[in-house]
Amino acid sequence: MKDYDIIVIGAGAAGLIGARLATQMGAKVALVERARIGGDCTWTGCVPSKALIRAARCAHDSRTGARFGVKTSEVGIDWDELQKFVHGKINHIYAPTTPENLTKEGIDVFIGECSFISSRELRVAAHGTLTTKNFLICVGAEPTAPNVPGLNSVPYLTYLNLFDLEVQPQSLIIVGAGPIGVEMAQAYQRLGTQVTLIDSCLFSREEPEVAVLMERRLRREGGNFVSGKLSSVIEIPVGVRVEVDGRCFEGERLLVSAGRHPRLEGLDLEKAGVAYTAKGIEVDDSLRTSSPNVYACGDCIGSYQFSHYAGWQAFQAVRSALLPGKGVGKTDLVPWCTFTDPEVARVGPLEVEARKIHGTKLQVKTIQMTTVDRAVCEDDEGFIKLLHIGTKIVGATVVAERAGELINEIALAMQNDIKLNKLAGTIHAYPTYSTGLQLMAGQIATEAFLDGTLGGIILKLSGLTKRGEK
Repeated sequence: MKDYDIIVIGAGAAGLIGARLATQMGAKVALVERARIGGDCTWTGCVPSKALIRAARCAHDSRTGARFGVKTSEVGIDWDELQKFVHGKINHIYAPTTPENLTKEGIDVFIGECSFISSRELRVAAHGTLTTKNFLICVGAEPTAPNVPGLNSVPYLTYLNLFDLEVQPQSLIIVGAGPIGVEMAQAYQRLGTQVTLIDSCLFSREEPEVAVLMERRLRREGGNFVSGKLSSVIEIPVGVRVEVDGRCFEGERLLVSAGRHPRLEGLDLEKAGVAYTAKGIEVDDSLRTSSPNVYACGDCIGSYQFSHYAGWQAFQAVRSALLPGKGVGKTDLVPWCTFTDPEVARVGPLEVEARKIHGTKLQVKTIQMTTVDRAVCEDDEGFIKLLHIGTKIVGATVVAERAGELINEIALAMQNDIKLNKLAGTIHAYPTYSTGLQLMAGQIATEAFLDGTLGGIILKLSGLTKRGEK
């Protein structure tokens, strides 16, 4: 029987960060993974999807190069080579996290199904019983299939097996227009697969303007978005036929991207005294479960479904488990990005949510990417939308080719209460997308100053009058 300071269950993004941090602290650490180290992010999520999106972007740029004065011959897709590219990136990112390399870092790695014996003991298949002072559970989540007649009778895809297709489908029906669904819809359409995307609306968790822009973009690139509810699925000789509010659509393959649920089956959480529901493991603000020495984080607690949030939570959970005092492991200040073209990034509440909180104090400013010089040179479209109260940022949505990079500056400002006048006064390299944010910050800060008492006094003393006033 082996005894540890902490056992980390699940070796995805959160588990790897948690195990490595605990090891750096000098703790004796065991990392238990039922399948493959790296989790969904490495094998079936972030990494393969972004590699596929990059290949699709290359095809799209080649096909549409004439708009830049660059003419190309017909674009062809070598599916075998594309798959080698995607899986090559997976293996590159996986390499530093093999069991052998993690062992060299001082982490004991155990591969196999596991279940709790008690709040101090864990049984791991083929390895016996491990004991510990603390547990960190970060087992992630798995795809949810909607309750639709006929769905379970057809061979459908999820993100778990989408990146293992040996043959490129000629047509693809995607159910679910959230981040994964829209990313894959655009990517496969650009690769030459005819895509039909089905959901009640696009990007239901984003600002309404995002859905309008992205639907227009998808249709322009040849994709088909169908607004409605899936009512039935049947298998046909050429693939599948789905019915949506009385309309029928056919496709060679079907991808279901309709949400995820915590992966808790088989853990025997009851034996450890850990409370949970269908939404996930219940935790307090320090990520401690109902069992005092058991912590949980990431997708399995039903929080934001992002690997970067799960990793941040793992850091906080390990800190609370191994060091004096308790850190805070929950926050709503979480930036995220959907890697469509253009990218869609957000931090903070939607405008409608912010208005419920702040009422008439909330101010909203939007600029189009057609006013940002770098975006103009890139022939990009999109916008920056800032929610603010005076010079304090409340939230933001960015739609642009590099929205994912730009949203981080906004999140940093919000986290550290950096006001818009400070952003405006910081020199930004030109021409970059972030100069659009600087331009907005300058306009908002100037208006706030001029509308204030001090600004009015200074203008009067200077013999100046605010534009628009007599």
